[in-house]
Parts: sequence; C-alpha cells; structure tokens
Amino acid sequence: MRASDAEREAVVERLREASVDGRLTLAELTERTEAAYLARTHAELAQLTADLPGGAPAPAHHPPAPAGGGGGKVRKWIVAVMGDAKRQGTWRIDQEIGAVCVMGDVTLDLREAEVRSNAIDIVATCVMGDLKIIVPDGVDVELSGMTIMGDKKVEVVEAPPNRNAPVVRVRAYVVMGDVKIIGDSRAKPIKRGWFAWSEWWQERRAEAGYGPRREFSHDMRHDMRQVNHDVRQALGEARDAFREMHREVRESHREVRREEREARREARDAWRASRDGYPPEPPEPPRAPRW
Repeated sequence: MRASDAEREAVVERLREASVDGRLTLAELTERTEAAYLARTHAELAQLTADLPGGAPAPAHHPPAPAGGGGGKVRKWIVAVMGDAKRQGTWRIDQEIGAVCVMGDVTLDLREAEVRSNAIDIVATCVMGDLKIIVPDGVDVELSGMTIMGDKKVEVVEAPPNRNAPVVRVRAYVVMGDVKIIGDSRAKPIKRGWFAWSEWWQERRAEAGYGPRREFSHDMRHDMRQVNHDVRQALGEARDAFREMHREVRESHREVRREEREARREARDAWRASRDGYPPEPPEPPRAPRW
C-alpha cells in the first residue's frame, strides 16, 4: 500500500525520538530521514524502524513539543590554543557546544555523534585559527555570526526544502581565521552498515538527482574488492620479486667468495711450486779447530 505524507512524517518523528534516546547517530538519523521521504510504500517505511523499539509498524504522528526556555545554557567546551583539538567517533551531544581556537585548529566530526536534542547548536570563536565541522550530507546547516579578515564556508549537500531534516546551527565569530562546514562527500568516509532499505534508497537518491553515495554503491564495493585484489596481487608479486632478487644477491656473494677462495688457492699453489725449484742454500763454512 502506498504511504502518505502524514505517515512519512510520523516515521521521521519516530526516528528523531530514537536519536534523542541515543539509538541512532546523526549520520544514521540523516540517512533514514532521507529514506523516509523517498519511501513509497508502508513496507519500505517499516524497514526504517524495524530495528527500533516498538517493532516495524510506524507510530501515529505527534508534532514535536516546542523547546522550552528558562535558565542559561550549559555548553560543552572544546578549546585549542596554539594547538589542535579533535572530537570524532562516537560521542554524545546533549547540550550546546562551544568551540574556541586561538592560533590553533579545532575539528568536530558530528557524523557518528549521538544527538540527544532536535538540533545541534555550536558557538565558535576563532582568532587566527581554523574550525572544521564535518556533518552528514542531507542536514540543514544554518551559519551566522561575524567575520573580520577571515572566511566562512558551507560545503554541504543540504536536504530539499520542506523536509524535517536534522538541523546544525553554527554561530561563528572569526578574526583572521576560517570556519568551514563540510559534508560527508568531502571528508574521509566512515564505516556504515548495509540494511534492507539501503539499496532502494540509493536508487531513489539517484533518481532524485542526489547521486549515489559511494560508501553504499554496489559498483563501488565491487571496484574496491577489485582494487584490494589487485593490491594484494601486486604486493605478492613484489614480495616474490624481492625474494628472487635477494636470492640472486646471496648467490652472487657466494660466487664472489668462491672465486676469491679459488684465486687464493691458485696463488698459494704457485708460490709452493716456485719454492720447489729454488736452489739449495750454500753449506756453512767449516769451523776453526779448537786448540
């Protein structure tokens, strides 16, 4: 049966709740959200939530509650002063992030982070430093702030309009520095799983003009396997060639030693032969008789 827009939104909200509970990383949430909007049937929607609590059926849609105010914000600080600071891999984001780089570099990789809120808020201050933020392609990025003799860039394939995609908000204050937010396609790929919905999701992405994501492409996997096979074969051939060269060098050394021994033997035999024909030494003169 065909899925409706309301049912897609219900699945997206359920995925967002799973992310808040720590069951999905930001990359997984982004991918499944995109797949939910590209799904066409109830069965495809059910695949997206099959490994989440509650089973495969999608729950009723409940709009998210508005964020409540009250009290100052607590921030998680990442600071680099004349040095480098990196945050990557699996880590938890449940509050606003503060990044400070003074004559240093800060790198924040949000792809494998467990996001416990509806959006990620980052406040950055860069003075003669660089800040790089890596996010999954498909998120909405909001970059604001002030730049003095610096640069701010966003290089992310964002989600189409009117979609409830994850949001990353960055307020950056830059003085003679750089702030760059890049998407997954411009960074080193991370390891991802392959699910029942991954194949049709990639096909729909290509149909929608997003382009296949290379980490999940079957052709890419085949090419990588072929490359690995070729590399192993080349390494094996190089190892065999090195062993053969080493064997030839050892054989050459042994031959040189044999020739040296033979030359010494011949020289010794020649010397002995020359001594055999040498005239005998004259006899000692007679001694005077003793009186």
